Amino acid sequence: MRRIIVGISGASGIVYGIRLLQALRQLPELEIHLVVTRSGAVTLRLENPEWELTAVHELAHVVHREGDIAASIASGSFAVDSMAVVPCSMRSLAAIAHGFSDNLLTRAADVMLKERRKLVLVTRETPLHAVHLKNMLAVTEMGAVVLPPMPGFYHQPQTMQDLIDHVVGKILDTLGLPQQLFPPWTGP
Repeated sequence: MRRIIVGISGASGIVYGIRLLQALRQLPELEIHLVVTRSGAVTLRLENPEWELTAVHELAHVVHREGDIAASIASGSFAVDSMAVVPCSMRSLAAIAHGFSDNLLTRAADVMLKERRKLVLVTRETPLHAVHLKNMLAVTEMGAVVLPPMPGFYHQPQTMQDLIDHVVGKILDTLGLPQQLFPPWTGP
């Protein structure tokens, strides 16, 4: 069984993290580990009041507390295939870019980098200033993939859900996982 970590930070756009968890649950060969930061829980209440944190937790197989630095996912000896931080705040990006592993989300991301495993950061901020861009470049040079949630329109989206699904489908593609959330472009 393959393991994947989903980190949810306090950036706007937690709907992407929830939808990713829903899509991952459709893949029976995956064991999903989840870390939601305290800021992530606050943003969840503000942006998605219809979702309780416990309901988000139920989408994962294993839930880790942000402060549990002794968790399995804090060690490179625990085999994990990939990790996605969705959404990834600029604070979390900065911590990851500079090896500041002050919570389990940033420590798990640091482990992914040091073990040369797939790390996808769905960065959420606009506009960007030079430090944001430098941090994105730094993590990219270390092997992470920066995937801002920028939906395409070639699939003719009709709803907000179509736009969300396009971004989540791109995340799944980047993680090397199958997706059926939007049709691939096959030409005009």
